[in-house]
Amino acid sequence: MGIEEKLPGGILLSTVEKVAGYIRKGSLWPATFGLACCAIEMMATAGPRFDISRFGMERFSATPRQADLMIVAGRVSQKMAPVLRQIYDQMTEPKWVLSMGVCASSGGMFNNYAIVQGVDHIVPVDIYLPGCPPRPEMLLHAILKLHDKIQEMPLGVHREEAVREAETAALAATPTLQLEWSAR
Repeated sequence: MGIEEKLPGGILLSTVEKVAGYIRKGSLWPATFGLACCAIEMMATAGPRFDISRFGMERFSATPRQADLMIVAGRVSQKMAPVLRQIYDQMTEPKWVLSMGVCASSGGMFNNYAIVQGVDHIVPVDIYLPGCPPRPEMLLHAILKLHDKIQEMPLGVHREEAVREAETAALAATPTLQLEWSAR
Protein backbone atom coordinates (compact mmCIF):
# COMPACT_ATOMS: atom_id res chain seq x y z
CA MET A 1 0.00 0.00 0.00
CA GLY A 2 1.28 3.39 -1.01
CA ILE A 3 0.51 6.77 0.39
CA GLU A 4 -2.11 7.35 -2.31
CA GLU A 5 -4.35 4.62 -0.87
CA LYS A 6 -4.08 5.94 2.69
CA LEU A 7 -5.03 9.54 1.86
CA PRO A 8 -8.52 10.62 0.88
CA GLY A 9 -8.93 11.17 -2.86
CA GLY A 10 -7.64 14.35 -4.44
CA ILE A 11 -5.50 15.71 -1.59
CA LEU A 12 -2.10 14.94 -3.09
CA LEU A 13 -3.11 15.85 -6.64
CA SER A 14 -4.60 19.20 -5.73
CA THR A 15 -1.37 20.17 -3.97
CA VAL A 16 0.69 19.25 -7.02
CA GLU A 17 -1.68 21.24 -9.24
CA LYS A 18 -1.31 24.32 -7.04
CA VAL A 19 2.49 24.11 -7.07
CA ALA A 20 2.54 23.61 -10.84
CA GLY A 21 0.16 26.54 -11.32
CA TYR A 22 2.35 28.75 -9.16
CA ILE A 23 5.44 27.84 -11.17
CA ARG A 24 3.69 28.26 -14.53
CA LYS A 25 2.31 31.68 -13.76
CA GLY A 26 5.76 32.99 -12.88
CA SER A 27 7.42 31.85 -16.09
CA LEU A 28 5.27 33.00 -19.00
CA TRP A 29 7.05 33.75 -22.26
CA PRO A 30 4.84 35.85 -24.51
CA ALA A 31 4.89 35.60 -28.28
CA THR A 32 4.09 38.94 -29.79
CA PHE A 33 1.57 39.19 -32.57
CA GLY A 34 1.47 42.96 -32.88
CA LEU A 35 -0.59 44.05 -35.86
CA ALA A 36 -1.58 47.66 -35.17
CA CYS A 37 -1.40 50.50 -32.66
CA CYS A 38 -1.94 48.15 -29.69
CA ALA A 39 1.53 46.75 -30.37
CA ILE A 40 3.05 50.13 -29.42
CA GLU A 41 1.42 49.94 -26.00
CA MET A 42 2.58 46.32 -25.65
CA MET A 43 6.16 47.43 -26.37
CA ALA A 44 5.81 50.20 -23.78
CA THR A 45 4.83 47.56 -21.22
CA ALA A 46 8.19 45.86 -21.75
CA GLY A 47 10.02 49.14 -21.15
CA PRO A 48 11.57 50.30 -17.87
CA ARG A 49 8.58 52.35 -16.73
CA PHE A 50 6.14 49.43 -16.54
CA ASP A 51 8.71 46.59 -16.38
CA ILE A 52 6.87 43.44 -17.36
CA SER A 53 9.94 41.41 -16.37
CA ARG A 54 8.94 41.61 -12.70
CA PHE A 55 6.18 39.13 -13.56
CA GLY A 56 8.61 36.58 -15.04
CA MET A 57 8.39 37.75 -18.65
CA GLU A 58 11.99 38.69 -19.27
CA ARG A 59 11.67 38.89 -23.03
CA PHE A 60 9.15 38.56 -25.81
CA SER A 61 9.72 35.41 -27.81
CA ALA A 62 10.25 35.73 -31.54
CA THR A 63 9.49 32.07 -32.17
CA PRO A 64 6.22 30.37 -31.20
CA ARG A 65 8.01 27.18 -30.13
CA GLN A 66 9.50 29.02 -27.14
CA ALA A 67 6.33 30.86 -26.13
CA ASP A 68 3.30 29.88 -24.09
CA LEU A 69 1.35 33.17 -24.17
CA MET A 70 0.22 34.80 -27.40
CA ILE A 71 -0.72 38.47 -27.17
CA VAL A 72 -2.77 39.35 -30.25
CA ALA A 73 -2.55 43.13 -30.42
CA GLY A 74 -4.56 44.81 -33.16
CA ARG A 75 -6.88 43.93 -36.02
CA VAL A 76 -6.53 40.59 -37.81
CA SER A 77 -7.21 40.50 -41.54
CA GLN A 78 -8.73 37.48 -43.29
CA LYS A 79 -5.36 36.77 -44.94
CA MET A 80 -3.58 36.87 -41.57
CA ALA A 81 -6.05 34.46 -39.91
CA PRO A 82 -4.40 31.21 -41.14
CA VAL A 83 -0.99 32.54 -40.04
CA LEU A 84 -2.39 33.29 -36.59
CA ARG A 85 -3.76 29.75 -36.32
CA GLN A 86 -0.49 28.24 -37.53
CA ILE A 87 1.50 30.18 -34.93
CA TYR A 88 -0.97 29.11 -32.24
CA ASP A 89 -0.62 25.46 -33.28
CA GLN A 90 3.19 25.71 -33.12
CA MET A 91 3.17 26.98 -29.53
CA THR A 92 4.03 24.53 -26.77
CA GLU A 93 1.44 23.25 -24.31
CA PRO A 94 0.15 24.72 -22.07
CA LYS A 95 -0.63 27.85 -24.06
CA TRP A 96 -2.76 30.89 -23.46
CA VAL A 97 -4.07 33.70 -25.67
CA LEU A 98 -4.65 37.31 -24.68
CA SER A 99 -6.74 39.41 -27.08
CA MET A 100 -5.47 42.98 -26.69
CA GLY A 101 -7.64 45.84 -27.87
CA VAL A 102 -11.12 46.15 -29.26
CA CYS A 103 -9.94 45.34 -32.82
CA ALA A 104 -8.56 41.94 -31.79
CA SER A 105 -11.52 41.20 -29.54
CA SER A 106 -14.39 42.14 -31.86
CA GLY A 107 -13.06 43.70 -35.05
CA GLY A 108 -13.35 47.21 -33.63
CA MET A 109 -14.60 49.88 -35.99
CA PHE A 110 -13.54 47.80 -38.98
CA ASN A 111 -16.80 45.99 -39.70
CA ASN A 112 -16.06 44.80 -43.23
CA TYR A 113 -15.25 41.65 -45.16
CA ALA A 114 -11.45 42.00 -44.83
CA ILE A 115 -11.20 42.03 -41.02
CA VAL A 116 -11.87 39.07 -38.73
CA GLN A 117 -14.59 40.06 -36.25
CA GLY A 118 -12.74 38.74 -33.21
CA VAL A 119 -9.78 36.38 -32.94
CA ASP A 120 -11.90 34.01 -30.85
CA HIS A 121 -13.21 32.65 -34.15
CA ILE A 122 -9.66 31.47 -34.97
CA VAL A 123 -8.05 30.58 -31.63
CA PRO A 124 -9.49 30.11 -28.14
CA VAL A 125 -9.01 33.33 -26.16
CA ASP A 126 -8.39 33.24 -22.41
CA ILE A 127 -8.41 36.97 -21.60
CA TYR A 128 -10.07 39.85 -23.46
CA LEU A 129 -8.51 43.27 -22.94
CA PRO A 130 -10.73 46.18 -24.09
CA GLY A 131 -9.53 49.59 -25.17
CA CYS A 132 -8.36 51.49 -28.23
CA PRO A 133 -5.48 51.07 -27.53
CA PRO A 134 -5.40 49.72 -23.97
CA ARG A 135 -2.87 51.35 -21.68
CA PRO A 136 0.14 49.38 -20.42
CA GLU A 137 -1.40 49.35 -16.94
CA MET A 138 -4.43 47.56 -18.38
CA LEU A 139 -2.18 44.98 -20.05
CA LEU A 140 -0.40 44.35 -16.75
CA HIS A 141 -3.77 43.96 -15.02
CA ALA A 142 -4.90 41.46 -17.70
CA ILE A 143 -1.66 39.49 -17.25
CA LEU A 144 -2.27 39.35 -13.50
CA LYS A 145 -5.80 38.07 -14.16
CA LEU A 146 -4.28 35.45 -16.47
CA HIS A 147 -1.91 34.49 -13.64
CA ASP A 148 -4.95 33.81 -11.45
CA LYS A 149 -6.49 31.71 -14.20
CA ILE A 150 -3.25 29.74 -14.69
CA GLN A 151 -3.02 29.12 -10.93
CA GLU A 152 -6.40 27.34 -11.01
CA MET A 153 -5.85 25.41 -14.27
CA PRO A 154 -5.93 21.61 -13.79
CA LEU A 155 -3.10 19.36 -14.92
CA GLY A 156 -2.90 16.42 -17.30
CA VAL A 157 -5.95 14.90 -18.92
CA HIS A 158 -8.34 17.24 -17.13
CA ARG A 159 -6.55 20.28 -18.62
CA GLU A 160 -6.70 18.82 -22.13
CA GLU A 161 -10.43 18.23 -21.72
CA ALA A 162 -10.99 21.79 -20.44
CA VAL A 163 -8.97 23.29 -23.30
CA ARG A 164 -10.76 21.15 -25.89
CA GLU A 165 -14.17 22.18 -24.55
CA ALA A 166 -13.22 25.87 -24.47
CA GLU A 167 -11.80 25.75 -27.99
CA THR A 168 -14.84 23.92 -29.37
CA ALA A 169 -17.22 26.39 -27.71
CA ALA A 170 -15.25 29.40 -28.97
CA LEU A 171 -15.04 28.17 -32.54
CA ALA A 172 -18.70 27.07 -32.61
CA ALA A 173 -19.98 30.41 -31.29
CA THR A 174 -22.19 32.52 -33.49
CA PRO A 175 -20.09 35.23 -35.17
CA THR A 176 -20.53 38.76 -33.87
CA LEU A 177 -21.75 39.96 -37.25
CA GLN A 178 -24.61 37.44 -37.27
CA LEU A 179 -25.61 38.47 -33.74
CA GLU A 180 -25.72 42.10 -34.85
CA TRP A 181 -28.02 41.35 -37.78
CA SER A 182 -30.33 39.12 -35.76
CA ALA A 183 -30.89 41.96 -33.27
CA ARG A 184 -32.59 44.12 -35.91
